[in-house]
Amino acid sequence: MALAAMALWASPNAQHIPGLGLLGAGLLLVGLLGGSVNGASGRAVMTWFDASERGLAMSIRQTAVPLGGGIGALVLPFVTLHFGFAALYGLLALLCALSALMSWAWVHEPPIAPRAKTTVADPAATPKSGPLRDVRVWRIVAGIGILCAPQFAVLSFGTVFLHDFGHAGLATITATMVFTQVGAMVMRVWSSRWTDRRRNRPAYLRACIALSVLLFAGLAVLVMAAGTHVADSWALRIALVVLLGASGVCVSAWHGVAYTELATLAGAARAGTALGMANTSVFLVCFITPFSIPHLMALQGWPLVWLAASACALVAMPLLVPRPAVADQKVAKTALSRST
Repeated sequence: MALAAMALWASPNAQHIPGLGLLGAGLLLVGLLGGSVNGASGRAVMTWFDASERGLAMSIRQTAVPLGGGIGALVLPFVTLHFGFAALYGLLALLCALSALMSWAWVHEPPIAPRAKTTVADPAATPKSGPLRDVRVWRIVAGIGILCAPQFAVLSFGTVFLHDFGHAGLATITATMVFTQVGAMVMRVWSSRWTDRRRNRPAYLRACIALSVLLFAGLAVLVMAAGTHVADSWALRIALVVLLGASGVCVSAWHGVAYTELATLAGAARAGTALGMANTSVFLVCFITPFSIPHLMALQGWPLVWLAASACALVAMPLLVPRPAVADQKVAKTALSRST
C-alpha cells in the first residue's frame, strides 16, 4: 500500500517533481513495514526444520536478498527508463502483494504436537536467558553487522567504481553485479548444505572471512598499482571486474551459515528476537556505509575504500567466530550442547 501510494503521489515525471519530505516519508514507511519480515521468516525456519536441516533452509531463505537484487539489477532500470517511476513503484507494490498472498497461503505456525516434541528434544528451543541478555548473541550480532559493511560497499558503490575508475560500460557493469548476486545466492545454499553435513560452521565462516580480507586487500593493491592507466589496458579492466565480482560473492556467501549459528545459539523459541537484532545491526551498517564511502574517497580515493572493507572483515572475524580459549571451555560446551 505504501508503494502504491508512492506510485500515485511521489513519482517524479516531466510535469511534477515530488517534495523531498513526501518521498522520504514514503521510503521510510516502506522500510518500517518491511523490516520485520526477516526476523519472522527466520523464526519460521527454526521452528519448522531440525538441526540437520536449518542451515540449508536458512540459506535458501537468505537467497531472497541476492535473488531480488539480481532481478532488480536486470528489470528495474529498464522499467524506470522506459515507463517511469510510477511504473517502478507500481511493480514493486505488485510484488509485495504477491509475497503477502504467498505468506498467507504457506507461512503458518507448526502443528502443536511437533512443536512440543521439538521443545523437549532440542535444548536450543529453551535457552536459559533471552538473546537481549546474552553477550555471545550480541557479539555475533556485531560481527554480522560489521561484516556487512564491505558487502554494502560493493552493492552500493561497485557500479560507481566500475564506471568512474574502471571505465566499464553499462553491459559490463550490469553483468558484474548480476554475477555477484547470483554467485552469492549459489554459494549461500551450497555452503549451508555443506556445513549442515559436516557440522563445521565456525571453520567455514573463518575461512570465508579470511578470503574476503585477502580479496579486498588485493583489490586495493590493484587499484593503487593501476593508477590512471586503467583506460589504456583491457587486462586491468578485466582484472578489476573479476576481483570486484569475486570479492562481492565471497563477502556475501556467509549469511545463511552465520544466521543459522546465531539462531541456534539463541534457541528456536527466541530465534525471531536474535535474528531481529542481527537485522537491526545490518540495517544500521547499511545506513552508515554509503555515508562513509564518499569521505574515504575524498581522503585517499578508492584504495582506502577497499582497504577499509578489508579491515571491516578482519575486525568481524573474532566477533563472529572467536577462537575458544581455556577459560571459555564451559561456555563452549554449553553452546555445543544447544546446537546439537
